[in-house]
Amino acid sequence: MGFYDDEETALQYIAMAEGYDGRELIEVLRNHLQDGSSVLELGMGPGVDLTMLENHYLATGSDISQYFLDRYRDSNADADLMFLDAVELETERKFDCIYSNKVLHHLANDQLALSLHRQIDCLTDGGLVFHSFWRGEGVEEHHGLKFVYQSEDSLREIFGVSFGKVEVVSYTEMESDDSLYVVARV
Repeated sequence: MGFYDDEETALQYIAMAEGYDGRELIEVLRNHLQDGSSVLELGMGPGVDLTMLENHYLATGSDISQYFLDRYRDSNADADLMFLDAVELETERKFDCIYSNKVLHHLANDQLALSLHRQIDCLTDGGLVFHSFWRGEGVEEHHGLKFVYQSEDSLREIFGVSFGKVEVVSYTEMESDDSLYVVARV
């Protein structure tokens, strides 16, 4: 059982994340992706960003936590949801964009590289990825979860292997310039 499959720890995460969402990130995404496009959210968690994405896009939520998928479906019966591992991405579906908000930071750099390679296979022609990360250095573990911090340079290097056009931008979530987002196209 994973950290987010346990109801107690999943509810702790939901309480901790209260008040934080990807509203600003989604507004940036709208500058890069036309409304009505298809978007796959990796690691939707409780679905806060997914609900906002659905206001503009044909959004599909995914998570490796069955608890989060079931919880969201309980109040959104018609939601398009998929059980997906962010590295393997075992689906034949194609999307105009793949989005995540502070999800891929749980992956070691080699896993992130594999995920990005697989994401390309899940994109339509001209598709893009939009992912956010914690800015910093090193790896930490909290409550059994790994957090891999990234810099502008490390993200350009990792994304640059798979994507031709990579934009890395610093932004503030909790503290000044504590976060980075990446917009990349093949």
